[in-house]
Amino acid sequence: MKPFAFCPHCATPLNEAFIDGRDRMNCPKCGWVHYVNPLPVTIAFTVNKNNELLVIRRAHEPAFNEWALPGGFIEAGERPEDGCLRELYEETSLEGSIDRLIGVWHRDSDVYGSLMVVAYRVIAAHERIAINHEVFEAGFYRPDNLPLVRIPLHRQIIEASRWP
Repeated sequence: MKPFAFCPHCATPLNEAFIDGRDRMNCPKCGWVHYVNPLPVTIAFTVNKNNELLVIRRAHEPAFNEWALPGGFIEAGERPEDGCLRELYEETSLEGSIDRLIGVWHRDSDVYGSLMVVAYRVIAAHERIAINHEVFEAGFYRPDNLPLVRIPLHRQIIEASRWP
């Protein structure tokens, strides 16, 4: 992420200062402080009625061509649960219901900076998959037939889910 160089309120060049226990950029004229907050992301650990896990093969960076769990950014004003189901639907056309929270993780991304990742277990309402431009392929898999998911956080979510 490219850091702020000028105040977004008064256009004064920012200075670095120790504020609230951290080095932060702030405006010497109006006092604005640049708090670097994580971007919210949600992941859908989705199972069907047979307890098979949905994985997708990504068609974009980051993790181009890797097997992954569906997910993406939570939008402004959106509850994390709603963002989870929206991302699932956008990528696969699957509808579902939130079963439970699996966990919350923090990750640093070279592309996006600081991320706060919220993962939910989702029960698929059906198995009619139709992928969008973000996905090469998608399907439900048994544990003994699951494609290799190499993204470390996605592996952690699978392990934390206690699946199967």
